[in-house]
Parts: sequence; C-alpha cells; structure tokens
Amino acid sequence: MGEAEKIHVPLMADLATHNKVPDYLLWVGCAGAYDERYQKVIQALIKVLNWAGTDFAVLGHEESCTGDPARRAGNELLFQMQALSNIQVLNGYGIQKIITPCPHCYNTFKHEYPALGGNYEVIHHTEILESIQQDMSGGLKQDHELKEKRITYHDSCYLGRSNNIYDAPRHIIQDISAQLTEMGRNKANGLCCGAGGAQMFKDAEKGDKDIYVERTEEALEARAEIIATACPFCLTMLSDGVKSMDKEQNVEVLDVVELFAKAYDRD
Repeated sequence: MGEAEKIHVPLMADLATHNKVPDYLLWVGCAGAYDERYQKVIQALIKVLNWAGTDFAVLGHEESCTGDPARRAGNELLFQMQALSNIQVLNGYGIQKIITPCPHCYNTFKHEYPALGGNYEVIHHTEILESIQQDMSGGLKQDHELKEKRITYHDSCYLGRSNNIYDAPRHIIQDISAQLTEMGRNKANGLCCGAGGAQMFKDAEKGDKDIYVERTEEALEARAEIIATACPFCLTMLSDGVKSMDKEQNVEVLDVVELFAKAYDRD
C-alpha cells in the first residue's frame, strides 16, 4: 500500500455529500480493481491526473463491470442487467464525462449504453494524456530512462479499428523522445492480442499457434525493448507472450500512461 497511500483518489459518494460533481468520472474497470499488475497502471494514471490538476473522482465499491464480456459471450440478459445498474448509478450522480483506460469499457459506454439511457462523453486515457502532455511542455525529464529506447505500440482492436484512435498513443511515445518502431501489422491492419470478444475467459481453440504468441513475435521482430499498450487485455496477453518466450529480461510490456509517468517529473 506504500505507493497507493501517496495517491489522492476522491470518491463520488464523498463529493456528493457536498453537492459536488467532478468534471470527470475515472472508470477504473475490472482489471484496475482486481489485477495486481494493472493496478500499477491505474496508480500511474491517477498520479498524472493529479499532476495536471484534473477534477475527477472514482466510484469505488459502486463501480461494476460494464457488461462487455457478457455481451460478447452471448449473455444479453446479464449485459443489460449490468448496464442498467451502472447507468442508474452514473445518472444518479449526474456524470457527464467518463475517462477510462480500457478500450472495451470505452466502446461499451460510447456505443452501447446510449440505447439504454446512458449518454456520456467518453474519453480514453490516451486522449486526455495527449492533452495533458501539451500543457506540460518543459516538464520532460532530460535524462529519463526511456530516452532513445526502441518502443513498439500495439493497437487495441476496440481503440483502433472500432474507434479510430491511432495517433494519440503514438504522439505520446514520440514526444517523450523514444524511438517508435512499428510492427509490420499496425493501425487498421494490426493483429488482435487474442483476448477480445471474451476470448480471454475461455479455453484456447485448436490451432498451430496462439494469437498472443504470434503478436509478440511481431513485436520482437521490430527489435522493441518496450511493447507499449493502451488496454488491460492487451497488456496481459503480450506480457504472457514475452514470458512464454523467456524474454522478460530484454523486453518490458508497459501501458502508455506508465511511459508518461516515467518521462515527466512532477513528484
């Protein structure tokens, strides 16, 4: 808890007792709540939002799954139950803008909740990071550890092909003076990490090679020292790929916000 204790995280319920509504709700997501590795990503994001003076809050125990995995797996009833419950909470607090680091949550909020009465401005964390980066000019550490590192960026399917967000994460990587090296398949032609469509939660199907292994091979072919992601699913799958190839000592898998937090000095 040492690192987490230093991070200020306002709760929606606490603000509501003072009749306050923040500019943004930070939607932590299931990975941020339960996955120890991804909690580091959320901590980095909260740090950066605090550096930038962003007015935000989280739901804490009131947050639940958006229902994306349920709908992708074909359980429409469960999806609608989860979605309607979330919408009741969000609308009850008067939430208008949502920041989320998860492209799956992003896509669900933006394209699927409106049909059920949940209408919000949805912002992926790479989009707000790009904006913050422009305001933090001059804050870049001159000798930060990422300078001149070869970084390849893996496009999340829901962020890229589904929502056409390709540039924001790349601008962040380029602006921290890292060497952005593209994989052979990138942007609209990128390869899925293998977890989307609720595939993460089922046994692998028969085949010659797991998708996450093939994608990791492509990252290694780009001679990347760091594989950058912007999705909890992708982070997990590519980390597993690096481990399966015994390359953990040579290649890191990091979220874009972790790169941002390493490169800027605001502590």
